[in-house]
Amino acid sequence: MKKLIPKFIVQMYHWLLAKLSAAFYGWPSNKLIVIGVTGTKGKSTTCYLIYKILKEALRQAQGKQVKVGMSSGILFSDGAKEWLNDLKMTMPGRFKLQKMLSSMVKNNCQYAVIETTSEGIKQYRHLGINYDVVVFTNLYPEHIESHGSFEKYKIAKGKLFKHLTAKPKKKIFNKKTFIVNLDDKYSDYFLQFPADKKYGFTIKKQATCLHQDSSGQSSNKDTKNYQTIKAGNIELNKDSSSFIIQNSKFKIHLLGEMNIYNSLAAITIGQSLGITLETSKQVLEKVKIIPGRQEFIDLGQPFKVIVDYAHDPESLRQLFETILDSKFQIQDSKLIHVFGATGGGRDKSKRSLMGEISDKNSDIIILTNDDPYEEDPQIIIDQVAAGIQHEDKLIKIIDRQKAIQKALALAKVNDLVLITGKGSEQVIVLKDGKHQWDDRQVVRELLAKNS
Repeated sequence: MKKLIPKFIVQMYHWLLAKLSAAFYGWPSNKLIVIGVTGTKGKSTTCYLIYKILKEALRQAQGKQVKVGMSSGILFSDGAKEWLNDLKMTMPGRFKLQKMLSSMVKNNCQYAVIETTSEGIKQYRHLGINYDVVVFTNLYPEHIESHGSFEKYKIAKGKLFKHLTAKPKKKIFNKKTFIVNLDDKYSDYFLQFPADKKYGFTIKKQATCLHQDSSGQSSNKDTKNYQTIKAGNIELNKDSSSFIIQNSKFKIHLLGEMNIYNSLAAITIGQSLGITLETSKQVLEKVKIIPGRQEFIDLGQPFKVIVDYAHDPESLRQLFETILDSKFQIQDSKLIHVFGATGGGRDKSKRSLMGEISDKNSDIIILTNDDPYEEDPQIIIDQVAAGIQHEDKLIKIIDRQKAIQKALALAKVNDLVLITGKGSEQVIVLKDGKHQWDDRQVVRELLAKNS
């Protein structure tokens, strides 16, 4: 039925809902300092890290626990409580999101951190939000079938930067700021948008100083006119990552180069808000895990189990790179990979490529349900399997719990069971609807049962 409705009517519907929802709740974002994070990878982790940094920075500055709100693919917080994202939706719908922002205001939050997706932007979920700071993490092909092309996907991300200065400045934060990953090949596209302050972060380029005019404001005409935060002396270890910014050494528990970028994005956000490097350092070094992101499940079993959200080719590549570079694997141990691919017509072209990547890096592959939606799960599994050349290492088990159970049963001493695709998601979507689900909890229950 939706396909029969003209596109402009659907767009008008989303536009009206965005305006109506914001007006219904009294335009709550005008009463908060709002930070929007967009990009393909690292959005949820970056949101989580800046959320932690803001809470600690405000506590230090004001001598009390200060409330910060957040909406992300991992966690929701309205200032009064925190809960894992249970919507199967990274960026909530307009009324739900505006209601959450309203609750943040009522609960005396000073900041709101909002993970802002291309799908959300496409449906105008960002339209009723007055952002003060926006952040670009990186850009890889994703949601191409939904947007129509990679170029349109990139433009959707850029709409958040355009939206930043389309909204008026606030008395509580009288400037518009954006932050860009300079090491991404599309960084110049995002740097060309106007802003009062521009920041870039990098581990590859030289640090530069911000050139300002006589009024103290940075020029918007030059895309190179930004302040750069650079991390150097990168070290990636099996249980930590470290880097140096301005002679300050950070040693974090999050693994891999990608998490250095996520941390650097959060640090740069902090710098743009006047938060010291030392405060960011103290907070980041306390973060032990990000829920569902490279999360180890340890109940004393003689093998390792990691649950991760990686749900597309680039995420899988980076995850395997981290695992191999960090020397998780002991010689002669096996890597057992449990995963599937999302249904509902989402990026079908990526399925065989995900199988190919797993085939190159895993010893045993167990293909299973991810979120098949209305699609036939067997067809999805077979499409992923088309990229796997070594059929002798392949096992197909549609039921995800049984697939995880099989992986744990096959694991020997020092092996690694890697379960990807859902991370800390709280539901699985089958043909008959949503069901409660948490990969991490399933693993814990199975390990406890077998102990």
